[in-house]
Parts: sequence; structure tokens; C-alpha cells
Amino acid sequence: MRFDQQEQGAISGMSFFVECDGQYHARGHGVSQWSSNQVNGPAVCGLLARQLETHCPAEGVMPARLTVDMLRPVLNEPIAVHSTVVRKGSRVILADATIVQQGELRARASAVFLVSAASPPGEIWQPQSPLPVPQARLISPDGDPPLLRCGESEWTDNLAAGRNADRKVMWQNLIPLIEGEAISPFQRAAAMGDATNFVCHWGSEGIGFINTDLTLTLSRLPEGPELGLQAQDQSTSGGVAVGTATLYDRSGRLGTCVVTAVADARRPLSVARSASGARAD
Repeated sequence: MRFDQQEQGAISGMSFFVECDGQYHARGHGVSQWSSNQVNGPAVCGLLARQLETHCPAEGVMPARLTVDMLRPVLNEPIAVHSTVVRKGSRVILADATIVQQGELRARASAVFLVSAASPPGEIWQPQSPLPVPQARLISPDGDPPLLRCGESEWTDNLAAGRNADRKVMWQNLIPLIEGEAISPFQRAAAMGDATNFVCHWGSEGIGFINTDLTLTLSRLPEGPELGLQAQDQSTSGGVAVGTATLYDRSGRLGTCVVTAVADARRPLSVARSASGARAD
């Protein structure tokens, strides 16, 4: 899977991970806010996506779905990622990836790659409501702190302003996933998609849910370094929550992100800093 390194983010000194001898070591932005002994969700999802896209063989084949199950916390210690091709057909490729630490399966993911083709004739209903986009562009090769919008308020980089029950939108140019390597469009979408827990489950008392999975669907890959994530739906019952968000860029909608989450009312996360990857993990 090729991508324009200059457009998608140049090599920088900031990243989620450092790679050494085939293993990955989390840096500051890859460490969870829940515990310094754990790796955060965006970093895990991005790393699994990076491994899976090695099975995307050529131009004209794109990742259409990524599903990540976070079975146990991924520990802040050396990480190895393994993958295999489940099916390789003429139009559909399915691959799986896993992270195993201390003899236990910590996270697993699957990706569906589809061969691009011309759309069939005819008209199909599509949502027409405009998606909020900040006027200023985020284009730093080192990534930019996220911008937040709550309800009809203005964009802000003060994440403490999100302590409310308003509908939330996040806009960000992510830092590279691996030090010395430009982040790919698929990696960017995967890492940003995990922030669905952030925009859908952050309320007036902080983030009281920990997401256990992510399902990302894509009709196309992101264009450029900026991505937006707008909360679309939220349902909670008996300590289980489902959040749905729309993923988009300056050209329009890309797809949908869905997470399921479990309540952790004993230690809700109160986000009070502006940093790449700031969220509930």
C-alpha cells in the first residue's frame, strides 16, 4: 500500500513507538492515561493496522474494514505483532493480527481488503448535513494537538473544555506511529477511530467507560494529514455503552467507527491536557 510521505506526514522526532529488533516500545504518546504500565488504544489500533496492511498487495486494493478486540491491557513493555492471511481471493482479502505478551493474547484484529471498482449506476441516499471543519489547517510533520468542539461552541485545543454533556467533535493531525517512519493513511484512520470512546462517552463527570473494541469501516482512505471524528449515536444500559462516530477529512465522509465500552465509575478519566492520543484507554 503506497502513500505520499510528504502529504501524509514526514518523519519526525515524535511517535507512538520506537521499533527495535522487530519489537515495539511505547513512547510518551503511546502510554495510557489510565495506567503508565499500559499502552493506549490509538497506539494499539495503529500498530495492528500497520501489521495488517503488509498484506495489502497493490494499488487498487484498499482496507474496507478493521475490527480490533482489546482482550487484556497491552502492557508497556516490548511488543511483537504477528499476522496471517486468512483468505486471498480475487476481490476480497482477509488477514488477522495478534499481540501476545507474557503468554497471553492481549489484542487481536482482522482486516478486510477489497479490490476497488466503478460504482454501479443509480442514485443512493446519503446524509447531507455538513460536517464541522476548523478553518486553520493542521499540517505539522510532528503532528498537532487535537482540537475539540462541543455542541455549537468554537474549536479549542483546551481539552478540559469537554467536561460537559454536549455532542463532541475531534479534529487532529496525528504524530507518526513509528519513529523514523511516516504514518500511513490506514494507520492514521485506525488510531483516530479508537478515539470514538473519547467523543461518544465523555460527559460532565469525565470519561467513565473503557472501550473494549473498535470496528472501523472505510469507503476510501484519508486524504492529507487531518482527520475529524464526530459523535453520531450513543446508547448506554447496565454499564455497557455503544458509541458511533463519523470519520471524515476535508474532502468529506470516509466511514464509520463503532466502539463498545464497559463502565468504570470508580476511576473516570478527566482529560485536562492537550496531547496526541489524549483519551480514555
